[in-house]
Amino acid sequence: MRRISDFDRRLFARVADSRLRGIHPLLPRLSRAADHGRLWFGTAGVLATVGGRTARRAALRGIGSLAAASLVSNVVVKWTVERKRPVMDAVPLVRQLRRQPWTSSFPSGHSASAAAFATGVALESSRYGLMVAPLAAAVAASRVYVGVHYPSDVLAGIALGVGAAALTCRYWPPRPEVPAQARPRISAPALPKGEGLVVLVNQRAGMAAPTGGFTVAEQLQVLLPAAEILECGPDDDFMDLLRQAARRAADRAGALGICGGDGSVNAAATIAAERGLPLAVFPGGTLDHFALDLGVPAFEDTAHAVTEGDAVAVDLGRATPLAGGGGTSQFVNTFSIGFYPELVRIRESMEGRLGKWPAAAVALTRVLRTASPMEVEVNGRPRRLWMLFAGNGVYSPEGFAPAYRQQLDDGLLDVRAIDGEERLARTRLLISALTGTLGRSHVYTTRRMRQLRLSGLHTVDSRAYDGEVAADPAEELLIDKWPGALTVYRPAEPQNELLQRARTAAAKAPHWWRSLLRK
Repeated sequence: MRRISDFDRRLFARVADSRLRGIHPLLPRLSRAADHGRLWFGTAGVLATVGGRTARRAALRGIGSLAAASLVSNVVVKWTVERKRPVMDAVPLVRQLRRQPWTSSFPSGHSASAAAFATGVALESSRYGLMVAPLAAAVAASRVYVGVHYPSDVLAGIALGVGAAALTCRYWPPRPEVPAQARPRISAPALPKGEGLVVLVNQRAGMAAPTGGFTVAEQLQVLLPAAEILECGPDDDFMDLLRQAARRAADRAGALGICGGDGSVNAAATIAAERGLPLAVFPGGTLDHFALDLGVPAFEDTAHAVTEGDAVAVDLGRATPLAGGGGTSQFVNTFSIGFYPELVRIRESMEGRLGKWPAAAVALTRVLRTASPMEVEVNGRPRRLWMLFAGNGVYSPEGFAPAYRQQLDDGLLDVRAIDGEERLARTRLLISALTGTLGRSHVYTTRRMRQLRLSGLHTVDSRAYDGEVAADPAEELLIDKWPGALTVYRPAEPQNELLQRARTAAAKAPHWWRSLLRK
């Protein structure tokens, strides 16, 4: 240990004695810019503003990783390991910080935050991670260069930051860049410039702010100038407009398009499958689970597939009443009963005042405090459950909350249930979720099956299909799959790297749209 300490001090002295031309004015300023995470909050803001959905996810994971690393390094480790700061006699005065830190030298909190942010970004996007990594490395190196940390402090901070970023994967698994697998379908028509495509834009969905000052409809019109764009405002009947769009698409021997969240996609998918129409999905909601699993994270991806006629066939989940009346309901992502529909109902009643995510947090707290288990029969067996979830396809990761799918035509239901029979089930569920051990909890069970029969639903007054709550009178339901029911546009694998670069450049240059619209 003494040898390591001596080596640490010798290396610090060597750095203090160094004279790096061109770096002297940069590193001290960079070190100060990273105080209190300002540099990384600014970087996250730039990513979220100029990048797409992947960049926003990367920025969010980077900030979450930074928060975890900062908490552990500054609140826990620094107060546990008290190490004096280096003696700065050998560090030139011009390189020293104006305000010297007074906390423990071990570990370097700046290095931990920098490594956590860069690693978090890289977990979502290797490209953005490579862009941020040199900046993070420079911040870490600057802490030794300005004389406030030993090299071992920096290395420990980097290790802590990387670990904090990796830990976020337990709660929020990174989405793979490769889209889910699905069977190829060659019957989808190619629609040059969108000729024959009728798109309904649901303005009530949680859409991102218009890009480059343009509305969603204007963006779609530039990408597909021959397509017909319909808009559903706050006072319009969404289903009536959707049926109208489907009729027009059928008359033109074209395709139906939908721009909205997963609930909007659900409704469009049901109509498209029933009428044998191909569906073009333009992601316009808050989460867009189906669009991301499908591999169309941006309007440009869907537009390219429509013009080329690239499509796949995917399964639809369905819930068919066996007793109690009502019609069959389809779902592209998930079906659930229990406290989740109640959570959605409470969230929707408050999100106008609080915003979606704060309302969701309040709703979850209220539901966990007041909800009670439901009594149902699952495949003829009486069960007492807090919640039952059925996914349209197998979700990953298997041991934790479902995040994404790797196949959209596997013919399987991903069934997960939270048991209400166990003692202190609600408390144990909450602790397991917070500690990332839900997959090993006795209150949480998972199964893969082709169909599921639910009986005794007279006390279950609502169900959720793709995050939308619906009242359903059926007392008995058969949950199964409709294999290959939906033809949906998705880009084929890029034929060459040049095509992929061109599509990426188009997505990054919204200012082109303004000049195009003026012509």
